[in-house]
Amino acid sequence: MWLNFLEVALLGGILCLDRVFLQAMISRPIVAGPVIGAVLMEPFTGLIIGAFIELLWIDRSPMGLYVPPNDSIATILATAGAILAGRESGHPPRELVALAILLFLPFGILAQRVDIWIIKTNDRLSERAAEYARLGDIKGLAREHMQGLVKAFASAFVVILVCLAPGVVFLEWAFPILPERILRALSYTYFFIPILGIAVALNTIKLRGAVPVFAGVFLLATLIMKIF
Repeated sequence: MWLNFLEVALLGGILCLDRVFLQAMISRPIVAGPVIGAVLMEPFTGLIIGAFIELLWIDRSPMGLYVPPNDSIATILATAGAILAGRESGHPPRELVALAILLFLPFGILAQRVDIWIIKTNDRLSERAAEYARLGDIKGLAREHMQGLVKAFASAFVVILVCLAPGVVFLEWAFPILPERILRALSYTYFFIPILGIAVALNTIKLRGAVPVFAGVFLLATLIMKIF
């Protein structure tokens, strides 16, 4: 299990670099979820969780000084948590998926605080990099950029590793002893989350065109196919 935790933390740290470096959209929940799921042999679970979180926070864009919740880390934690906690049953049931999302979604807010701290501390790196650029010191300039990348990777790696392990332990302990009425509520939540996400997507249609609506319809169709 610990090898799985390290594997997810390493891959999650690499994916989260896309938020500050590559910006090729591979850190988006709709991509990060299936990637983590594929590594853990459950790509469909990753796709569902990634689509859920993508829709829920699709209206949180990094505009101006605003730093949005880290939906990448929330998706990575929820996907890995649901799959690893449900591995004994062969496939995580939808109640466990809903519980994992509810459990790990707040960690996106925690990671947001870490992102803000990194941005503030990177000001010193930027000042030193500007000084190296003025002096024509290419090696010094590259070193400051590398420090920023290492800091971003290390922070994501630590957050994922520290939060994932106790989260999986909690899910493995709590889920089997949940009463029937709680399981029924989690089942309803599983289908309520995409409805809420589609509502959020409709609210952003004027800003981003029809892409959020298409994503919502795709997710809803996927859930219907899964039911029947």
